[in-house]
Amino acid sequence: MNYIPISDENRTMVNDFIMEQWYSTKMIVRGKEYDLSMADGILAIENSQIKGLITYIFYGDVCEIMSLDSLEPSKGIGTALIQQVIEISKKSGCKKIVLITTNDNINAIRFYQKRGFDMIRLYHNALDLSRKLKPEIPLIGENDIPLRHEIEFELQI
Repeated sequence: MNYIPISDENRTMVNDFIMEQWYSTKMIVRGKEYDLSMADGILAIENSQIKGLITYIFYGDVCEIMSLDSLEPSKGIGTALIQQVIEISKKSGCKKIVLITTNDNINAIRFYQKRGFDMIRLYHNALDLSRKLKPEIPLIGENDIPLRHEIEFELQI
C-alpha cells in the first residue's frame, strides 16, 4: 500500500472517490459547510486504485479530520492514515486533532477510541440543522439507528 498526499495530479480521482463515498463533496460539520474537494488529505493507493482516504483541515493549532474512508476494513488502512495525519499535525505545530462522527456510526466510535481519541462533546440533534444544508443526509443511519447527533472526538498530541 502506498500513502500519498492529495495533489493537483490526483484531485479528480480523489473528488470522484469522495462523491462515491459521501454522495457529495459537501460535508456538514457542526452546522457549517466544508468543501472536501478543497481539503488536504492522504490517499491509500494499491494497483492505481484508492483503497482509503483521509481529509483534514487546519485552523489555529488544531487539525480537524473531515473524512476517513477505508474500502478494506480491518487491514490497517484507516490506522495508517490516522498515523500519517498525527505526524503531519505534529510537524505543523498542532496541539490536538479533532473529528466528528454521528451517533449511528458504531464502528467509527469504536475505531477512534481504540486509537486514543476521547469522546469530548455531544451535539444533540445536530443532524436537524445539517439536513437543512445537505438534505440528502438520511433519517436512518447504519445499523438502522436514527441519525440524530454528532459526537466530537479529540486526540491531544
